[in-house]
Amino acid sequence: MEEMDVKERILIVDDDDGTCRSLSLILRRKGYETETAGTGRDAIVKARRIFFNLVILDIRLPDVTGMEVLRTFREEYPARMNIIITAYATLQNAVEALNLGANAYIEKPIDHEMLDQKIEDCLKKQQEALKNTHNKLVELIDEVTEMRSREQMLLNRYYQRI
Repeated sequence: MEEMDVKERILIVDDDDGTCRSLSLILRRKGYETETAGTGRDAIVKARRIFFNLVILDIRLPDVTGMEVLRTFREEYPARMNIIITAYATLQNAVEALNLGANAYIEKPIDHEMLDQKIEDCLKKQQEALKNTHNKLVELIDEVTEMRSREQMLLNRYYQRI
């Protein structure tokens, strides 16, 4: 059977259309699937409709703050990776973003090499977490299967005595 070529999906959330377009173009050239959103509410709607591995999220949006969007994303899908971008970096919002579960925090103008590295790191971390979860599920299934086999063996012995 041929293996499917699965591309990671990235949602870019920024009210600056130029930023969305340029990041989308760069990331598509690197093989990612991208979607863009110009508002926080639009981002939340898209993220509920489509699975995204990673979100690149501006802090300042026209309708809600990026922090509110980040909080919603963390509550609804904690395994999603989130990179915060901002032209208004402060120690306070960096700490808040990281406390809310951001995986990275990047100041604008965006250093594309740094962004590439952060995306790679986030996706690698996500894959490792998924692999660990898969391995734990396999172990649990094996344990349940073994318990059922022992249970069946005990039932067989019981019925042989009757």
